[in-house]
Amino acid sequence: MGMMAEFKEFAVKGNVIDLAVGVIIGGAFGKIVDSVVADLIMPVVGMVFGKIDFSSLFIVLGKVPEGTGMALADLKKAGVPVFAYGNFLTVAVNFAILAFIIFMMVKQINRLKKNEPVAPVAAPVTPEDVLLLRQIRDSLQK
Repeated sequence: MGMMAEFKEFAVKGNVIDLAVGVIIGGAFGKIVDSVVADLIMPVVGMVFGKIDFSSLFIVLGKVPEGTGMALADLKKAGVPVFAYGNFLTVAVNFAILAFIIFMMVKQINRLKKNEPVAPVAAPVTPEDVLLLRQIRDSLQK
């Protein structure tokens, strides 16, 4: 079997297609969670902690050239090393929310799977020699 034929067989299997669909939906879902964190949650958290914009929290680690603005984007554009811990906080909150949502989805899927009726297990078939021995035993007891 040639490599292309083997790859075609692999690529059209259901698992690969399911995985591709999952990755695409996961990417779109990640963008939704990014928006929820950046546009809804972090502004509220910033307001609670004194109107802090977490995305602009950073520590300058190098010399700032003259005429460069002190915004994070300006410093990065000028090549100044910065320790952008606010951006990390935003990404960490984003991850925690995404992990919690995935946990809840898996929990619900597992709960639905448990409710499926289990087919009763059929009694194992007794071998013929055991049946014959039982008949001999019963006839001897009479």
